[in-house]
Amino acid sequence: MKCAQKSFRLPSTGRGCHLVTSDIQKQIAPMLAGLECGMLNVFLQHTSASLTINENCDPDVRVDMETFLRRVVPEGHGSSVPWTHTAEGPDDMPVSAPPSDRARAPRT
Repeated sequence: MKCAQKSFRLPSTGRGCHLVTSDIQKQIAPMLAGLECGMLNVFLQHTSASLTINENCDPDVRVDMETFLRRVVPEGHGSSVPWTHTAEGPDDMPVSAPPSDRARAPRT
């Protein structure tokens, strides 16, 4: 059984739903030569990042996901939102809550 590991950085793109498939493919392509099947584990070393697996046939999916997340976890501070964790800015909970929600295993 062949096993390989690689660490790399993705560019920071700010809040939103972003496609990272091609970035990851470029990084691991050399390790895939000769493989017929395998498994990929992705470990994100960022406290406010999450990874989801969604269909990508229609670009509206990303727009709708971002709309949903902004409604469920809006930015703000003070009386405009129910969050108490805003010490680092109005986006503290909006960037922290979605990764926690996405921690469950993706359904494929």
